[in-house]
This record gives sequence, structure tokens and C-alpha cells, in this order.
Amino acid sequence: MLEIGMKAPEFTLLDKDGKTVSLSDFLGKKVVLYFYPKDNTPGCTRQACAFAAAYEGFKEKDVAVIGISKDSVASHQKFARKFDLPFILLSDPELQAIGGYGVWQEKKLYGKVSYGVVRTTFIIDEQGNIEKVMPKVKPDTNAAEILSYLGE
Repeated sequence: MLEIGMKAPEFTLLDKDGKTVSLSDFLGKKVVLYFYPKDNTPGCTRQACAFAAAYEGFKEKDVAVIGISKDSVASHQKFARKFDLPFILLSDPELQAIGGYGVWQEKKLYGKVSYGVVRTTFIIDEQGNIEKVMPKVKPDTNAAEILSYLGE
């Protein structure tokens, strides 16, 4: 897992509209980078809607919000449209960022072991360094905790 002070791993992925987005596009700006398991699942939907509800607070602080999962561009487009999500969603089917940030991990559910994305949020500073790591976040409170950390 990445730690505070480390350089955030660079990535270039497609957003919900098929446009290329790189982490380096946001140098000079704080970034909230959150990894989530899957579009349209209960926890992920609650988390995305909480970020959407708090989005004005992030905009006022000039903080970019980026959600990443391994869902397709088309899936992200439907998800964003359905829930009116105003922030960037990136598709990572090849696990470029998901692997780079160490959030592809073993999970256990009902005694069954599988691999998947562990819900994790990173705050990246204006120089592209990891400022804060929030592992195993709660979907309903993640956005509010970040705004509180940023000094809403």
C-alpha cells in the first residue's frame, strides 16, 4: 500500500465520455482519488451519490474528485447519467491505477475468497504526492470525512 509523502503513481485512463485523463493533468490542484468496486451496486451508489451531494464543497476548494473502478466506459456513462454524477469517473479494466495504488486485494465473503477492489480513498496534494490514505472507507461518510479533513 502506498504511504503518505510518496509520489502518487501516474496513470492515464478513459473517462465516461471516452476522453483520456491523466493524474498529471491535475498538478497544481488537490485531488480526491477514490477507488470503488462496481457501478450500480448499493455501497458504490451511496458513495458516488454522497460525493455528488458534497461536490459544491469540493469545487469551492478547487479540489478535483475522481472515482475509479474496473467498469467499462459505457457502464460509467450510464452510472453517471442515472445518478447525475458531476465528477470524473475513470475506467480501469486493465487494473493500471487499481494495481498501482495497491487496492486490488484478496477479499473474503461468506468464507469464499476472491480478488477485488478494496474501497480506498487517496488525497493527492498539488505537487502529486500522497497527502492522506483512507483504507476501507464507509460509502456513506467518505465524502463528508474528506471535506472535514480539508477544513470545510
